Amino acid sequence: AMPYQGTRRYLEDRVTETLDLSYGIHWPFEQRQSARGIRRTPLHDRVASAGAVFGEAVGWERANWYATGDVEPRYRYSFKHPNWFTCSAAEHCAVRRGVGVLDLSSFGKLLVQGRDAERFLQRICANDLNAGPDRIVYTQWLNERGGIEADVTVTRLASDQFLVLTAALSTVRDTDWLRKHSGPGDFVTVTDVSNGWAMLAVMGPRSRDLLAEMTDADLSNDAFPFGTSREIDLGYAIVRATRITYVGELGWELLIPAEMAVHVYDQLVSVGAAHGLVHAGYHALDSLRMEKAYRSWGHDIGPDDTPLEAGLGFAIAWSKPGFIGREALVAQREQGVRRRLVQLVLDDPQALAHHDEPVLRDGVIAGKVTSGAYGHTVGATVCLAYIEADRTVTAEWLKAGHYQVDIAGSLITATLSLTPTYDPRSERVRG
Repeated sequence: AMPYQGTRRYLEDRVTETLDLSYGIHWPFEQRQSARGIRRTPLHDRVASAGAVFGEAVGWERANWYATGDVEPRYRYSFKHPNWFTCSAAEHCAVRRGVGVLDLSSFGKLLVQGRDAERFLQRICANDLNAGPDRIVYTQWLNERGGIEADVTVTRLASDQFLVLTAALSTVRDTDWLRKHSGPGDFVTVTDVSNGWAMLAVMGPRSRDLLAEMTDADLSNDAFPFGTSREIDLGYAIVRATRITYVGELGWELLIPAEMAVHVYDQLVSVGAAHGLVHAGYHALDSLRMEKAYRSWGHDIGPDDTPLEAGLGFAIAWSKPGFIGREALVAQREQGVRRRLVQLVLDDPQALAHHDEPVLRDGVIAGKVTSGAYGHTVGATVCLAYIEADRTVTAEWLKAGHYQVDIAGSLITATLSLTPTYDPRSERVRG
């Protein structure tokens, strides 16, 4: 929780609404109406003018979807396809086929610096940060049991300076984790610089063509490969461009000084018009990431889930000694896992799953959905779910089962995959 969420006026308004809703219908995607408009990104007014319909996350007003045509710009709740379904579908498809822009300014940005910064972070991070300058590293922070306490990216800005990027919901928690694990001998500081930077994600197969018109930087594969982060000019501004993705397409995340965000956005929209640039919101982001089986901390992974169970073993630097949770992971690797996160695609294109629906393997409950969203590219709902057993869970055992998801009492057949249904080799990401 944020400090302001403990104030009397905030609690009076929010608690009153929450009590009224306690015995009401808990709709998918339901938004609170009280205590809103508290935290706004530097681009709030711009995206509002573009038709954004906002949701709230840790007080942030975030563009969840964009109303177009004759769609009413407000939520109409339903257990079937919601009123914003076609709008979000258009946003999703624009990112897959052309180019979209997402305001991700609410993401947390933590600056870790000092002469011991690298040594300190190498102890915290399960992956190896010794990747050289201008490189971004995807990593987890683990507890002593090997459970995932954070899911972040770390960019080396200088020999003694690193930028940690995390979700809005995790910013306070991750800051606290770092500070709690810094010892008296660590010459390192942790500073939350989130509010100093706006963040735009420009994603899709036409993203390079669009951005190339706005910068003198070489954005080619050879000059700017996947996993690279560096400062470039964009319009009149200097921004940090990072070639990474949470949607599974070619694209860049742009960290922009807050005072220059509107300028960069206006330039982007102006130049983007010729490229068919479309605004996309968080519902489209969720749909896109589900097709690629990208995990979300707090939903698919958390303190009780290990990277091996979550299919994130590729992000573990096994040869690196001394990081928190290493011993537990090594032991689990030797013993094998008894639960595994998998991707499920529902066979019924009308069925919708969101989270916590039971999953049956050969007629017996074997797990539950951790998150789900309609995948507009695959044409069906895509879920992530843990499958558990009283034996070692292997790929062969998982593939041999017949799977169903229990949605409100109806058993919907599902197809299991251990690799992303969409672009399993990530060729589009590196295009």
